[in-house]
Amino acid sequence: MGLSRLAALHGVATSYSPSPDVTVSVPDDTVIAVLAALGVDAGTPEDVRRSLVAAESRSRLLPPTVVVWAGEPLPPALTALPPGSTVTVEPEPAGGPPAPATSWKVPEAASSWKLPGVAEAAADPAEFPPGWTQPPYGVHRVHVRAPDHHEATATLVVAPARVPQPPERTHGFLVQLYSLLSARSWGMGDLGDLADLAVWAGRTLGSGFIQVNPLHAAVPGKPTDPSPYRPSSRRFPDPVHLHVESVPEYGHVHDRATLDDLRQDAAALSEAVLNKGALIDRDAVWELKRQALELIAQVPLTPGRRAAYCDFLAEQGQALEDHALWCALAEVHGPDWHSWPEPLRDPRSPGTARARSELLDRVDLHCRLAWLTATQLADAQRAAEDAGMEVGIVHDLAVGVHPAGADTWAQQDSFAHGMSVGAPPDAFNARGQDWGLPPWRPDALATTGYAAFRGLLRGLLAHAGALRIDHVMGLFRLWWVPEGRPPTDGTYVTYDAEAMLAVLVLEAHRAGSAVVGEDLGTVEPGVREALARRGVLGTSVLWFERDWDGDGRPLAPEKWRRDCLATATTHDLPSTAARLTGDHVTLRHRLGLLTRPLEEELTEDVTGTAEWLALLARLRMLPEGDGNEEAAVRAVHRFLRATPARMTGVWLPDTVGDRRPQNLPGTWDQYPNWRLPIADPEGHPVTLEEIAASPRLHGLMEVLRPAKARTAPPGERPA
Repeated sequence: MGLSRLAALHGVATSYSPSPDVTVSVPDDTVIAVLAALGVDAGTPEDVRRSLVAAESRSRLLPPTVVVWAGEPLPPALTALPPGSTVTVEPEPAGGPPAPATSWKVPEAASSWKLPGVAEAAADPAEFPPGWTQPPYGVHRVHVRAPDHHEATATLVVAPARVPQPPERTHGFLVQLYSLLSARSWGMGDLGDLADLAVWAGRTLGSGFIQVNPLHAAVPGKPTDPSPYRPSSRRFPDPVHLHVESVPEYGHVHDRATLDDLRQDAAALSEAVLNKGALIDRDAVWELKRQALELIAQVPLTPGRRAAYCDFLAEQGQALEDHALWCALAEVHGPDWHSWPEPLRDPRSPGTARARSELLDRVDLHCRLAWLTATQLADAQRAAEDAGMEVGIVHDLAVGVHPAGADTWAQQDSFAHGMSVGAPPDAFNARGQDWGLPPWRPDALATTGYAAFRGLLRGLLAHAGALRIDHVMGLFRLWWVPEGRPPTDGTYVTYDAEAMLAVLVLEAHRAGSAVVGEDLGTVEPGVREALARRGVLGTSVLWFERDWDGDGRPLAPEKWRRDCLATATTHDLPSTAARLTGDHVTLRHRLGLLTRPLEEELTEDVTGTAEWLALLARLRMLPEGDGNEEAAVRAVHRFLRATPARMTGVWLPDTVGDRRPQNLPGTWDQYPNWRLPIADPEGHPVTLEEIAASPRLHGLMEVLRPAKARTAPPGERPA
């Protein structure tokens, strides 16, 4: 009982339910290991007793973070304060002169008082001292002094009730940016290609958004991990995405011969990918871009550009300095900071300070690359908006970071070392999953006022029309797996979802950005409802939308939820053509990934697909007798458009009939994950220019785009 009580006090589960009628106990040694990662000693019964006494004796006057939602009753953390307590709020700095702190007394009828204009209460508000000003939206400090002289200080998050909402109806493309090569790309898609895609889609097709994969900074290496979901840092983008020629200093590089040679080598990389069957080689692309960018960095900035760069440095502060220093140190000592000389493993050590001075030029280079990348991200969003997109670029937030990367080095106290995020066993994976990503410590987040989370969101939302959050359930709880143990030996650790959501809503409000949560798979009861209450859209994938509470048949379009991004597939799933033909099953069979006989898998897949095609036919979305694959793909998207979903996403490879998945979960070297260019049905890569001219694409988009934006496909006359 003692261990269970101690675990509960720290949000560590001692059991979990993979299905409503099954409960699985978590091994005690897992609970002890997870508690140790949270700084709680539970190694012996005596340790448990001592830690339990310490946990239960802590002051309960205020929790570490208090959330106030606009227009809603104040939380019990405030209404339950002892009458007569003095409450003082120190407002968050807003860039100008510091706002004065405001104090007031908790009245005798504590449940009746409220913050004027921020919270609603059933009874009359309390009387406040003259000059009282409500706390604005933001992250403030609140201090309480009780009549018995007990005191407590906490973070006060005052947030709007909901995030900004997208238009009532809009459609757009989903694309892995690296896979989108244009005629001018340096071997992989870049931010220039993204801006061009957005302008074309907005102006020609009436599209409202472009959703891309995470553009986070990768861990350098040979080879670099190509997965965009296992980055070095989620806080800063990767300069490999820069369109080199768009950097203003490019035209003033003195060594034109070297620059021309680099461009020719880049053209050869693209030629190999587009016409010779080569895979996208991120390392080769970065080597060429790195050399070009180092030449560009030698060009002095104009006074205006210098001022903009200095402003960027001031805005990003310590976070950027740490990131740039990690990049510089990784060039010298390798990409895993755990193997660096001992003094350099601490970002605040005297040895690290000396290294910063010695590597000042490289640190400045990496700061400048971060600035250039942020500038082109802003340019892409501006181009999308100028093209009429209501949302613009939808950026993606990965669920975690690489254990050896910049974020874990710079924010060591925020991560649970010796732990990895994953998923428990379920009907689809009896062994569970270990993603190799260290989780944030919920206690560290709370005691720092969620500073790391706020900085991360602010950086991502700065140039985003919307933000997609991968595995959004992680705002509520994550499956922690102790290092060296199988995923089956993990357990859930809960986070303060109210605080996480308040920070998310606040930062999205400040940026004017919508939020989409990837809520696929096993979702804890109440999570989708909590997200919907805060205006966070869900994700609905056609093949998974069935009447699970009824007959299990495909869900009719009118029964879909409204507040979601509706799609036919994702980066982890088969393309629509592969799904319709069953190619994805035979691919997994060839790679030895099936857990049942091929015939059994094919039968189940064919049956499921046939049910959907039958529904499409009954709804007259699929022409009778038309077994054409292209017509079926159009019918699938016609169905998506018939749902009430606010956002409809089209997987860009689907528009040209690509059959290959960009990522095949469960594989590493067996399949070229994250390295494939967009291709036609025969597997021949196609460029952005060819995609834009594709009759197949225009035929598909005719189903989705609003009437005012409809134009005839190339070679056809308008109806």
